[in-house]
Amino acid sequence: MKVGVIGGGQLGRMLAIAGTPLGMQFTFLDPAEYACAAALGEHLHADYSSPEHLQQLAQSVDLVTFEFESVPAETVAYLEQFVPVYPSANALRIARDRWFEKSMFKDLGIPTTEFADVLSQADLEAAVSQIGLPAVLKTRTLGYDGKGQKVLREAADVVDAFAYLGNVPCILEGFVAFSGEVSLVAVRGRDGEVQCYPLVHNIHNDGILHLSVASDAHTLQALAQDYASRVLQELDYVGVLAFEFFEVDGGLKANEIAPRVHNSGHWTIEGSECSQFENHLRAVAGLPLGSTASVEHSAMLNFIGSVPEASKVLSIADCHLHDYSKAAKAGRKVGHATLRSATPERLQQQIVALEGLLNV
Repeated sequence: MKVGVIGGGQLGRMLAIAGTPLGMQFTFLDPAEYACAAALGEHLHADYSSPEHLQQLAQSVDLVTFEFESVPAETVAYLEQFVPVYPSANALRIARDRWFEKSMFKDLGIPTTEFADVLSQADLEAAVSQIGLPAVLKTRTLGYDGKGQKVLREAADVVDAFAYLGNVPCILEGFVAFSGEVSLVAVRGRDGEVQCYPLVHNIHNDGILHLSVASDAHTLQALAQDYASRVLQELDYVGVLAFEFFEVDGGLKANEIAPRVHNSGHWTIEGSECSQFENHLRAVAGLPLGSTASVEHSAMLNFIGSVPEASKVLSIADCHLHDYSKAAKAGRKVGHATLRSATPERLQQQIVALEGLLNV
């Protein structure tokens, strides 16, 4: 089977690594001159909106998926005329726009923070009057890893905040007093079957995911799965979807969804019976889904800016290095490591040892 992937970053790279043993071949459409996934397949070096190259992609593969939500929904809609694409353009359109996304949560009865649409500075000032401060102003699309947002703590922060984010459509969200951040990676097949991985505890530094630790029988697992199932059904979704939540007063409030394989699910490569990457490919290809059961206790730690010396990472017992072959750059995700252990206590020791290698 030939699979087209829109985007050629590390997520596309890991999809290809998972799909190659299944007999799949990959073509990546990416405007970057060097795409780190290119070593695993053919690289179409072109813009996502190039009709010529979209036609070339559609004619050369059996199906298409995408590795991140910055892809224009119009690109996916165009491709859907010629080749199966999963997830769908409609799912992408909603998931990539925070206003559409939060409105869907509200319609489905999924708790979320207060929010308001902001199309001008006047809208922002009215929204602040309604929601109050502190709050967060975010661009409706394209923001990720802490980008495209501004925290508003006092009245002075509101002045010219809309212009600060580029005078583009935004959403204002009220602050959430949360006790923790968790995410659920779920997968839905073409036949509607849904499987979910264990909830993951996430820690962020400067808006970028630092550490994810898979939970063991989390008390909110069933609730998270219920909320994710509502969204998957509403979108008639096919593939892996990640759902980020805040833990609040013993329950969950929805933060956002990602219509793709997700950073907080990287632990599944070595930590589950079937990784999120393989399960995404199984889903979009119409194959039976794999088991999402955990193998021991697992965690994932991101390498931001640079990757520590391989020999030092691998000297930690049951530690698995994933180097994306990307140039070192401040703030860039260039790799990660997964850890696996028989006990939570030993896993914590491994995490401390791995964190000790950062910035050394």
